[in-house]
Amino acid sequence: MKKITFILVVFLASSLTILAQTSITKIEENKTIDLSSQREKFDPARNANNDLQTAITKAKAENKRIILDVGGEWCVWCRNMDFFFLRNNELAKLRDENFIWLKINFSTENGNKEFLAKYPEIKGYPHLFVLEKDGIFLHSQDTSPLEQEKSYNLQRFTNFLKLWSPKKSAGK
Repeated sequence: MKKITFILVVFLASSLTILAQTSITKIEENKTIDLSSQREKFDPARNANNDLQTAITKAKAENKRIILDVGGEWCVWCRNMDFFFLRNNELAKLRDENFIWLKINFSTENGNKEFLAKYPEIKGYPHLFVLEKDGIFLHSQDTSPLEQEKSYNLQRFTNFLKLWSPKKSAGK
């Protein structure tokens, strides 16, 4: 009986941990919001070259840098990153004030091989490439150093975004 109770407790604890990392986040007592409808998804039908040109135009107009977020809907860590930003408003604000965030699909449907050949090799997903506002490559970021347990580390992610944020002039 003790073994069954122990196994049940371990199972429930594991289930709660998994549930905490899904798209459902508790907002107030007895209210939840499904964050999955709020996240932009990786779309294999998108044209990465066209999307980058649009991002460059916007980045120049807004004096922001560009981050290419390479991954796919198949990637648990990619989805975790999206939910991490949705749960951390200040981090999302820092991202949105300084970067145009562009999802680049990598999947069996569309590996964007020709597009990604312009950048350093990717060893794991998600992977981030930081570009200047004109599209010039600046930095390749493996996201594993930003991870913590089954999510991301808020301080490390904040430091990464601050490090690569564009320098703002005194008048802006």
